[in-house]
Amino acid sequence: MTDGPTYGFDTLQIHAGAKPDPATGARQTPIYQTTAYVFRDADHAAALFNLQEVGFIYSRLTNPTVAVLQERIATLEGGVGAVCCSSGHAAQIMALFPLMQPGMNIVASTRLYGGTVTQFTHTIKRFGWSCTFVDFDDLDAVKAAIDDNTRAVFCEAIANPGGYITDLDAISKISDAAGIPLIVDNTSATPYLCRPIEHGATLVVHSTTKYLTGNGTVTGGAIVDSGKFDWSANDKFPSLSQPEPAYHGLKFHETFGPLAFTFHGIAIGLRDLGMTMNPQAAHYTLMGTETLSLRMDRHVENAEKIATWLEKDERVDYVTYAGLKSSPYNKRMDKICPRGAGGLFTFAVKGGYDACVKLVNALEIFSHVANLGDTRSLIIHSASTTHRQLTAEQQEAAGAGAGVVRVSIGTEDADDLIADLDQALAKATS
Repeated sequence: MTDGPTYGFDTLQIHAGAKPDPATGARQTPIYQTTAYVFRDADHAAALFNLQEVGFIYSRLTNPTVAVLQERIATLEGGVGAVCCSSGHAAQIMALFPLMQPGMNIVASTRLYGGTVTQFTHTIKRFGWSCTFVDFDDLDAVKAAIDDNTRAVFCEAIANPGGYITDLDAISKISDAAGIPLIVDNTSATPYLCRPIEHGATLVVHSTTKYLTGNGTVTGGAIVDSGKFDWSANDKFPSLSQPEPAYHGLKFHETFGPLAFTFHGIAIGLRDLGMTMNPQAAHYTLMGTETLSLRMDRHVENAEKIATWLEKDERVDYVTYAGLKSSPYNKRMDKICPRGAGGLFTFAVKGGYDACVKLVNALEIFSHVANLGDTRSLIIHSASTTHRQLTAEQQEAAGAGAGVVRVSIGTEDADDLIADLDQALAKATS
């Protein structure tokens, strides 16, 4: 659906990338549960392996069900292409893989999911990479952190867990001036609430596990390529601009132009890292995307109502939801996320750590799980779980202090959710 009329989001989330199955006429995209694909002849096989023809070789690289999801996510984000993989964490490594070399670094926001902080603090060191964490509200600090070895800037559009909104326009100006890509994790916002590429992002990553699937059934990740970055403008990105030994000296940017990163992600990233999304996971996520806008509108509506109630409750110290007029990020929401601030935020319970634990244990409708973006309302005490490996200082910087709980507001009846929080707060603070 790339040619002809310009379709609205609600139409694209159902139809983009998909068409009736040519063999059977099936209207829903089939699950192509196959490992490999028969070549027409030897010349066809050679052309596929030489990247001279686009097609299916082996499901570690490409699969028809996954291909539909890739096109749909790319379309919804306004990118030229996308690569789906096994998880959001896999998407982050795959996004960095073509950009980095030993000794290189990234500059990342302090307001990130705890697992991402751990990945960037410890895991990437095994590749010889490093990360400098900076408060992205301090633009001068972001500029100062970038040096000659910096190869990417990384942030979340709506930060997990606190729901803070990043000024993507300001950050992209800094990355553009440095000649390096801006990578934005858009998991918490989804392309319905925020389109990072329109605010200068080079690459967008997702944990498709969350809102894109929306029902807590499968894990997955995606990297969306804006197609707007000039990988050959300098010598910082040889994997994309210089001859690739594994393909007889092929230069990805010279050969594939705006799709250079996408082709590299499949031909090199999936081939060598093997972080493949399985077709059944792609199928569940495709079904989830069909109702994305409907769900996100309800997530936002419920979150606004519940955050407003919590802010007025004497048992609560503060609420971080950017949709509240009192939030310092409320005006930024109008620019970055005009349809709302999502369904994710934190609130601090009077009584600190112990009160948070009692609250979590007393809830009946809210599920105590390490996930977000489900139709079900979810809660977690980040300091003792998702952010447990961080120092106290890192927890505070990420918005996951000891006295704070994170909620992912679902699509249930908001009054029922408020009643559940009310009875649990009574037990937690008695």
